[in-house]
Amino acid sequence: MSKGTLYLCPTPLGNLEDITLRVLRVLREAALVAAEDTRVTRKLLTHFGLQVRLTSYHEHNKAKKTPYLMECLLAGQDVALVSDAGMPGIADPGEELVREAISRQISVVALPGPVAAVTALAASGLPAASFVFFGFLPARGKKRQELASAILASDRTAIFYEAPHRLARTLTELAVASEQRKAVVARELSKVHEEFIRGTLQELAQHFNLQAPRGECTVLLAPREPLPRPDVSPELLVEELLSGGLNKKEAIREAAKRLGLPKRQVYSFMHEKE
Repeated sequence: MSKGTLYLCPTPLGNLEDITLRVLRVLREAALVAAEDTRVTRKLLTHFGLQVRLTSYHEHNKAKKTPYLMECLLAGQDVALVSDAGMPGIADPGEELVREAISRQISVVALPGPVAAVTALAASGLPAASFVFFGFLPARGKKRQELASAILASDRTAIFYEAPHRLARTLTELAVASEQRKAVVARELSKVHEEFIRGTLQELAQHFNLQAPRGECTVLLAPREPLPRPDVSPELLVEELLSGGLNKKEAIREAAKRLGLPKRQVYSFMHEKE
């Protein structure tokens, strides 16, 4: 028996006109549609006059539902996966299901369509040739701090999603470390009240502390400016200290002390050389 195909079907971010004819056909022909929120998807299907077999697949039941969906696919049934908005598997449920399908040699087909991060980047005015996407920033904890540090350290345009009630706090925290960094907040993409707010992190933090946003926000930061080079090469100084018997950690610490630089900056210069 031939296996079914797992289709990843992107849905509109807000404007229903953005759905594609191909997505509608796949949803109509699939044996089963797995939805992040069946209530949201049912409204979409009803709007386009589609009657399909619907089941839920979300963060809280994916461990239970993945084996069931695999059974359907292995039995030769095509399954269409949708999220509430955008592309399944991109900061939405689907990544684990795709991996499991691939491990079972089941065909996975991603249909082109809306992705908030890319849509926002295209109209942001920030460098778009190279970028890094961080998904949703965690609400709290060590993971949030680590991602915030990675965002600030990125030498490419950095993109992440943030909930509206946390946006002002997040921008304020980022501005403490890099207040003049250029940034863009995109909200209500493709909807009537679509908005792009551009400025420095400090300006955006001030704006959203005074005016709380509505709707999920896409935040974009310009690439980190290249670090200014000191007169003495940190790399050569570290190599000199290494040849003098210090280990790498000690050499970097001593080089930072002699040059009056933060250790992380010396690490960065060493990383660029590697």
